[in-house]
Amino acid sequence: MTRRPTAITAAKVLAAALAAGLSSPTVHAAPAAAATPVDLSSVKEVRGRSTLPEGWQHGAFIEIFVRGFQDSDGDGIGDLRGVTQRLDYLKDLGVKGIWLMPITASADRDHGYATTDYRAIEPQYGTLADFDELIREAHKRGIGVVMDYVINHSAREHPLFRAAEADPASPWRDWFVWTSQPLAGLKDWDIWGKTPWYLPGEEVPDLPEGASAPPNPESTARSPAGSPRYFAVFGPHMPDYNMRNPAVLKYHADSLRFWLNRGLDGFRLDAVPHLIENSARDWNDQPESRALTGEFTRLIKRYPHRFVVCEATAEPKVYTRDDICGSAFAFGLERAVIDAAKGGDGSTEAVAKVARFFTEAPTAMATMLSNHDIFAGKRAWDQFEGDEARYKLAAATYLLLPGTPFIYYGEEIGQAGVAGLPGDAPLRAPMSWTADATGFSAGTPFRPASPNIATHNAQAQATDPGSLLNFYKAMLALRNSQPAIARGHYEAPLAQGQVLSFQRAYQGQRVLVVINYGRDAVEVSLPGLPAKAGLRPLYPRQPLRTSSAATSATTAKADARGQVTLSSPPLSVQVFRLR
Repeated sequence: MTRRPTAITAAKVLAAALAAGLSSPTVHAAPAAAATPVDLSSVKEVRGRSTLPEGWQHGAFIEIFVRGFQDSDGDGIGDLRGVTQRLDYLKDLGVKGIWLMPITASADRDHGYATTDYRAIEPQYGTLADFDELIREAHKRGIGVVMDYVINHSAREHPLFRAAEADPASPWRDWFVWTSQPLAGLKDWDIWGKTPWYLPGEEVPDLPEGASAPPNPESTARSPAGSPRYFAVFGPHMPDYNMRNPAVLKYHADSLRFWLNRGLDGFRLDAVPHLIENSARDWNDQPESRALTGEFTRLIKRYPHRFVVCEATAEPKVYTRDDICGSAFAFGLERAVIDAAKGGDGSTEAVAKVARFFTEAPTAMATMLSNHDIFAGKRAWDQFEGDEARYKLAAATYLLLPGTPFIYYGEEIGQAGVAGLPGDAPLRAPMSWTADATGFSAGTPFRPASPNIATHNAQAQATDPGSLLNFYKAMLALRNSQPAIARGHYEAPLAQGQVLSFQRAYQGQRVLVVINYGRDAVEVSLPGLPAKAGLRPLYPRQPLRTSSAATSATTAKADARGQVTLSSPPLSVQVFRLR
């Protein structure tokens, strides 16, 4: 491998390139005579005016797997026009942002993380004109759109990698990471139980159900000694870029600007702790990776009102720093929220962990119950085994806590996963719009429908006042109408057995949240309120009972010490405005 510079050197490389417009003559571009197999042209920054309201990114997002959301042309595959057709549903739900899983051209023709062209739409999803229309129509509804950007690796089928693997003298060879060390010299490399070094053309077995990391390649042990191998953290189908090469950084920076210039509202940056590996021991979340992530984030945020969220499983709290990413997914919180809501053994400890989380973590973190990766858990419906009362408690918890919540498509209707499929596929079924798959597509869907589609679909749930869908709408309506919930400070968190309470405060507005995960009604004494503050119910909107007597909401008050005792019904959510 090429010698690895220090973190400071790596940061300076990108910073200098950015300052020079990423067109410095020292960039290792291909010789003029070399054919360019993809668009590598420079893209100038064109900062248009954002039409979104200030603070739009403090609302809830929905994560959309475009292939599985809505098919507009009957080929059985979701597409961008399908997303546009469902924007009114999303507006009615109450989300303020959309995260599109990868929509660029890919080799996998499924999840999209094996990118073959960073400036082209996946043909099965539509065209750039369809993308532009989606942005325009989303903005008309006050909804921002961010998309996945797979910065760490390409597809093995990417034209630049194909050229690099075919010829060691290729001008693209140094765009990827290679070694000629024998396998014995690489024995210390072990990432998630596998080697990250692969021979060109090497295959691995299919992922078993529930697996999230590729197994070891079948041919590694019998490969010829000294054969060049390339580095690929996520398996042989997705080779890592050489992020030490300024030409690679320029390619990514120009590609980010390509989409920002079209009006995109930001990015979810994929797998950023893996941008740089220094050794078999120091491969995860290196200082250089943080430095590079920060530089790319600053590039994006030069455009007004843009939002960046990072996938950084190692140290997500660190990546939430403004100088790195500004927001990152709060991996681990989702497990505590679900364990608290389940109410079983260990729930008291989980409630305490939830209460404590944002006393130790930035409030700009992104939150969720689950997502598209099996390592983050099954779909929420499957984790709660159909217990809707507890499902609602989990939803309320993360939608009312600090952070930017990301709802995984179908979560709001209790869509179940599809068992028996490999890897992450059980999580990525077609959206259940109606009681059968015709709501998703007029053709044959690319994947089986959810097993509970007959009962848990958007059409049926919209007409049921007690449905999960209408509960999600109620929680998002609170978030959208109460700035203290959307962007307020986190104050007075308290775990009392299976009861969680906390306050949110913003510019003079204060909201109290009380959630009882237990099966029994309990009286809870809540300190830390403003002295003699009145409690007006926001959810549910009904008279409030205190411990002394049945008291109307207009007369319920904290005492002079700022304390009130409330009756908390079993499996309940209560939200109050304090005045």
